[in-house]
Amino acid sequence: MIYLIGAGPGDPDLITVAGLKALQASTAVVYDALVSEAVLDLAPPTALRIPMGKRGHAPSADQDDINGLMIRLEREGYTVARLKGGDPLVFARVGEEMLALAQAGVPFKLIPGVSSAVAGPAAAHIPLTYRNLAASFAVVTAHRVHGADAPDWSALAKIDTVVILMGATHLDSVAEALMVCGRDPKIPAAAIQSASLADERIVYASLGGLADAVSRAGLSSPLIIVVGQVVRIGEEIRQLALGLVREAHGALL
Repeated sequence: MIYLIGAGPGDPDLITVAGLKALQASTAVVYDALVSEAVLDLAPPTALRIPMGKRGHAPSADQDDINGLMIRLEREGYTVARLKGGDPLVFARVGEEMLALAQAGVPFKLIPGVSSAVAGPAAAHIPLTYRNLAASFAVVTAHRVHGADAPDWSALAKIDTVVILMGATHLDSVAEALMVCGRDPKIPAAAIQSASLADERIVYASLGGLADAVSRAGLSSPLIIVVGQVVRIGEEIRQLALGLVREAHGALL
């Protein structure tokens, strides 16, 4: 059996129960670079671990090679956990992997995970929708900002909340594309680095000023961008929540 598992955003507490059970039953783990060490540590210590890369511009295995590796391991008798960061259905090529396994006659099970498109905003207390303020949201990757296969930025500029994954390298271009298509440069935006992990950091700014704010703060990949009026709500909630934590801490002292 091959389990195609969404590992979540990084915090091991955010892997699903089904994902954890499948991982702990595995004898081989084929994993992407965005999978945290804490999640990998949930696998049996005797399981074979094979990294595939797939982070930023670092060297990565070819998708056909990954498909072939999984098929070979399963036919050699391994129970394979194919670990992908976040949810495998969101910009993770799991469709290609399922098709390759099905065509090869290899049994598999897909186990969804907590997407970084949700975990990132959650880290910043940003609701993706909000009554009378945001009734729609879209998720897009920043890997292809321009060209024939670029997203329809004109359509995205009309969506209430836009979540941009893999946005660290092309943040300037993404912001410019949205503003050229009519998005207000003053609309609230946020950048979340390493959502759910110990080095999590959040920067708030306007859409027009976000790239500069991220640069000044020294944020880096993995970075999730949120654009929309809900960011203002999230920032207010976060400030209030932090105040409550400080008050509780003071009371305990």
